[in-house]
Amino acid sequence: MDKKRYILTLSCKDIAGIVSTVSTFLYNTGGFVLESSQYGDPITQNFFMRAEFTCQQSQPEISAGFKFIADRFKMNFLVHDTALRTNVLIAVSKASHCLIDLLHKNEIGSLNANIVGIVSNHAVLKPYADKFGKKFYHYPINASEKKPEQEQKILAIFNETDCELLILARYMQILSSEMSHSLDGRAINIHHSFLPGFKGANPYQQAYDHGVKLIGATAHYVTSDLDEGPIIEQEVIRVDHKQKPNDLRLMGQDIEARVLFKAVKWHLEQRIILNGNKTVVF
Repeated sequence: MDKKRYILTLSCKDIAGIVSTVSTFLYNTGGFVLESSQYGDPITQNFFMRAEFTCQQSQPEISAGFKFIADRFKMNFLVHDTALRTNVLIAVSKASHCLIDLLHKNEIGSLNANIVGIVSNHAVLKPYADKFGKKFYHYPINASEKKPEQEQKILAIFNETDCELLILARYMQILSSEMSHSLDGRAINIHHSFLPGFKGANPYQQAYDHGVKLIGATAHYVTSDLDEGPIIEQEVIRVDHKQKPNDLRLMGQDIEARVLFKAVKWHLEQRIILNGNKTVVF
């Protein structure tokens, strides 16, 4: 029987004996460890671990066997079968750069995702959904379609398709507190790094007007605190007086696509564990 590939992630209070106990369990279940990382936070006194391994046992068997250890150490844990593609839903508005990058990267096998559809409050990006063979859901927000009703439609798709991640790929709507709470740890957003300084429309013009020397992007989990969720990845690039506002915008879009891709990839690979309002990224 061929061995399957799994990823075990866990978090708990940091006490002696966790690594040896987990390693012994994996050995006794016939597991062969391919990669293992752990971190003990000296401030919060929390411990985090990610182990990728092969094993002939099934995911339910491994989870059931590990529960004894989890109960002993009061752990939160997950055993993920890497053969299963994670269902994701992408939300967009009008900007295409992040969407196209995710669709292309997924098509060539750089993401282990099953993109169940693309949802938008505008219809302009539907041709890209058609090109990549993805369902497109157009749910506008206007006088007749209020935001609460629109959000309920998005959540209905998310739940009915057994999605595990909502990707806000330059989706220019603020999620309500109710929706943010319902997707806690299951929604990733991307935005330029000027916040909270340059809010609103045309931030790159504002950046140009203020003579900024660094531009970048931030990917984070969505919370009810606008753009203040746990940060997953950030990237910056230096600019100078020669770059005009449109140059800054194009450079910023390139960074946004790269940062969002990395955040989504790491989430799908179970490399991110929440640590309060921060993340541990293995």
